[in-house]
Amino acid sequence: MTYLRKNIETMAGYVPGEQPPPGSKVIKLNTNENPYPPSPAAIEILRSFDAELLRRYPDPVSSRVRTAVSRVFSVPEDWVLVGNGSDEILSMLVRACCEAGRPLAYAMPTYVLYRTLAELQDAPFAEASYDEEYNLPVEELIRTDGALTIVCTPNSPSGTTVPLDQLESLASNLTGILAVDEAYVDFADGDALSLVQRYRNVIVLRTLSKGYSLAGLRLGFGIGSPDLIDGLMKIKDSYNVNALSCLVGAAAIEDQAHKNANVSRVRASREKLSEALINMGFRVWPSQSNFLLTRPPKGDAELLYRSLKQEGILVRYFNQPHLDDKLRISVGTDEENAILVRALARLIS
Repeated sequence: MTYLRKNIETMAGYVPGEQPPPGSKVIKLNTNENPYPPSPAAIEILRSFDAELLRRYPDPVSSRVRTAVSRVFSVPEDWVLVGNGSDEILSMLVRACCEAGRPLAYAMPTYVLYRTLAELQDAPFAEASYDEEYNLPVEELIRTDGALTIVCTPNSPSGTTVPLDQLESLASNLTGILAVDEAYVDFADGDALSLVQRYRNVIVLRTLSKGYSLAGLRLGFGIGSPDLIDGLMKIKDSYNVNALSCLVGAAAIEDQAHKNANVSRVRASREKLSEALINMGFRVWPSQSNFLLTRPPKGDAELLYRSLKQEGILVRYFNQPHLDDKLRISVGTDEENAILVRALARLIS
């Protein structure tokens, strides 16, 4: 006997990257966390947090975060929706838009949570395919014309970006919503934020998990037209962002200097790591994120993944089509990256 809906019983569910216990002596390069600490201003909020705020419900619209986003990104506050991570906003979008006959559309390989959210909603999903160079199949997505189309740029797991003109082509031809998932945009050369000013059907999603070094906080936001934001407000939980996350997140967003300094360090390390891997014979896709997608010289990605794990080095392996011969490697500190490179050189020889 089952008490769950049939689609819940049959779906696989999303599998996050491995999280070792706190204090484990591992080099963790598998879940794209920032290797550097968050803003001192954010840490000071933690130290001085008023426990009285725990007794009360938090601000239902996370006004402090909305104000910080408004100031930093030059958008009105009513264009901002705050979520318990950008994943929550993705969930709101699927719940608001997709149902029988109204598919979710995206290109694969990409963030597999998109498929999971459609399955949870018991909604159809249409998966187009990237080519070997991870060029977005724009025309196929336009023909599909999903109720919701999601484009991850920089894309995970490839790290590649979609040119702005291609995103604009989607926005102008789709009858549904275009969600541009910019979780990794802090490490990229450009963004799609200008599209929300020109297209009412576009929402851009951001997170504090990557560039701001706050993956453990679970805070993200979306920027879109007020009518779209108002509609999504009906979907969100009453008090979806806790009081502590709201204050810490606002402080981190306002400290752009600290975030940008950390991003510069990661970008520099990314280029060094990419060069080292290429020199060992790895294929490395051009990345605008804080990770690299790479194919080992012999394509024995799973073997290398398991061998590295035995040495206390975690990278990400995806046992799925088009990825089963590749590894996704988060950019760590230069010291961590050097240990990884030495281990790989020994293993492949």
